[in-house]
Amino acid sequence: MKDPGNRTIAKNKKAYFNFEVEESFEAGIELKGTEVKSIKLGKISFTDAYARIINGELILKGLHISPYTHGNIHNHEPDRDRRILAHKREIKRLKRKVDEKGLTLVPLKFYLKRGIVKVEMGVCKGKKVYDKRESIKNRDLKRETDRELKDRY
Repeated sequence: MKDPGNRTIAKNKKAYFNFEVEESFEAGIELKGTEVKSIKLGKISFTDAYARIINGELILKGLHISPYTHGNIHNHEPDRDRRILAHKREIKRLKRKVDEKGLTLVPLKFYLKRGIVKVEMGVCKGKKVYDKRESIKNRDLKRETDRELKDRY
């Protein structure tokens, strides 16, 4: 059952194509006032975004939030680095995974949860070119079978 308090703002479809998602987790994100307003309007781009652990903090890089149209001189900078809010234990665990196995932290989805902007982060492993071709082939096969089943009934 879908919670009425949750609303998906944007999904990173490119991440599911370029990476294998091994694990995902929910986290908050530190934003300024006009950034929240822009995100709620859907003015967000994060196809090339990733997270790094710097000085024990999760920092999201490559996230573009367009300036708020009704903002004034206090409008936010669109491409600044933003802090992801997570517990220290979780950050340490993620740091071990990223350092040992060579995984990447990628934002998968932005959504509202009871009016608060949340980000779903994924611990991802990069796909090889042949894995991507395999994904395309499987997607095309699924599309054809769905089409044939639809025609049959």
